Amino acid sequence: MERLPLAERYVAWLADAGTVRGLIGPREVPRLWERHVLNSAVVAEWVPEGARVADVGSGAGLPGIPLALARPDLQVTLIEPLLRRVTFLEEVVADLGLPIEVVRARADELHGTRSFDVVTSRAVAPLDRLASWCMPLVGADGAMVALKGSSVEEEIEQHQATLSEHGTAAAVARPLGEQVLDRPTWAVRVAWLGEPQVSWRPARGSQKRRGPRSVGGRAGTQRSGRRKGTR
Repeated sequence: MERLPLAERYVAWLADAGTVRGLIGPREVPRLWERHVLNSAVVAEWVPEGARVADVGSGAGLPGIPLALARPDLQVTLIEPLLRRVTFLEEVVADLGLPIEVVRARADELHGTRSFDVVTSRAVAPLDRLASWCMPLVGADGAMVALKGSSVEEEIEQHQATLSEHGTAAAVARPLGEQVLDRPTWAVRVAWLGEPQVSWRPARGSQKRRGPRSVGGRAGTQRSGRRKGTR
């Protein structure tokens, strides 16, 4: 694997700074590879070549960073609202030398201004709330691909009516990584049935906050007026 050294360095970040800063539980360290990194990388099975990918609520960079390591053809953006997590992501991306964009924002702050081919997430929220944050970021021919537990089909049954009300096609669930993982990763894919919508009924608890801050990664990204060390 050409990028194995980079993946090993990322795992070292998770095991060290990731646990110290509370992004990864100490008990997860022995199983970082299979339960977190490989578990995230297999989402690549559902991502088309050259896609623009957003990882919403990226946290420690899962699944966005493993996906970028597995698929150099992708344009990956990590979206995360919490400063301490954004700082961690900035440091990891810089150390690994990956062309990843890091944006400090809630997903709903980007509605109507950003569009992606695939919007992914891992352990962020129930399907209906997750879709209200992610689907307005999905382009016309794109999809939301969320990593979920093995009960994902029950979750789809519970929330499909709400998704359909907002113009999505039927959600589809499938296991990913069956050839490489002892326990495959379950994911759900949601696409638009017709024209995409850039507005959705606000998720419960949504509040207006500052505008997004784009940092790191690809040329042409912009920072807000605040400088490092003043936030």
